[in-house]
Amino acid sequence: MNSSTRATLGVRQAQKLKTRQALLDAALKLLEEQSLSSLGLREVTRVVGVAPAAFYRHFRDMAELGVALVEESLGSLHVMIRAVLAEQQEAEEVIDRSVEAVADHVRRHPAHVRFIARERHGGVRAVREAIAAELARFGDEVAAALAAQEVSRGWSAEDVRMLAGLYVDHLVMTASAFLEASAEDPEEERVIADTARRQLRLISLGRRHWRAA
Repeated sequence: MNSSTRATLGVRQAQKLKTRQALLDAALKLLEEQSLSSLGLREVTRVVGVAPAAFYRHFRDMAELGVALVEESLGSLHVMIRAVLAEQQEAEEVIDRSVEAVADHVRRHPAHVRFIARERHGGVRAVREAIAAELARFGDEVAAALAAQEVSRGWSAEDVRMLAGLYVDHLVMTASAFLEASAEDPEEERVIADTARRQLRLISLGRRHWRAA
């Protein structure tokens, strides 16, 4: 393969990736007002400006597009929370950083949060399963971080994983609450953040005194 051919293939691959991302972005925008089960691929391709047949060069169906959106939507949140948990800080600082990270994520990616909140119990099975799998993987990552902390010494792997699940469920719930907060009422967001911190402190307190039956 000569350099000219490689360059041509590189341009085509870049264009393919660009179109794929455009389809994801268009779908995410349309999903602000409807569920995935009611969204048709013709609506998506119309926004992007490509023929409906072009959709199938990137996704088998709308369910596969939805799964790709799940990976995109939860990926950045994973990175932020892992970074917070990896820091060797006092529990109060970790709690504050975690709540701040979730609030910041919602401010920067409201459409992603809305998509996960709506589709977590939505009508497309493949997407529900993808969300559950991603949250389970997230829980495993959080459990690994928690297990490395001194306060977890003596805990069983099952108990650490249970605790991680509590944290993950709480963070998802908090993200949904921030999403629903009125942008015109900063006090509402402050109350949500304060409640989230108090709830995390309660989990943290219980952690320090937990003894498996």
